[in-house]
Amino acid sequence: MIDIEYKEKLEEKDYDFIDKQFNKFSEENDIHCDFKTFSFIAKENNKVCGMITGHSYYNEVYIEDLIVLKEYRNKNIGSALIRKVEEYFKDRKFENINLTTYEFQAPKFYEKMRI
Repeated sequence: MIDIEYKEKLEEKDYDFIDKQFNKFSEENDIHCDFKTFSFIAKENNKVCGMITGHSYYNEVYIEDLIVLKEYRNKNIGSALIRKVEEYFKDRKFENINLTTYEFQAPKFYEKMRI
């Protein structure tokens, strides 16, 4: 019989198991991980006013954080940061760009950005 255990926090050995098995399956299917992080920083007069971060791997791009300082919002900085990510990854054979947001995190802004 198989036992299923709940773990609130994984240990290093658990992450190693996931990485090893996922990469093994990917290699068997001729897919390469190529995990890379990215960030783009918007500045005005050398002051950071916005930033977008994320990572790419396999054939997908994930936006993790998009922050624009309150006094710089509604000046198209967030849109410019997302467009910069789209532009950067455009011809690099990625299938999609993903992000997750909550109701309090400006979903209307993200809906406006949809193509």
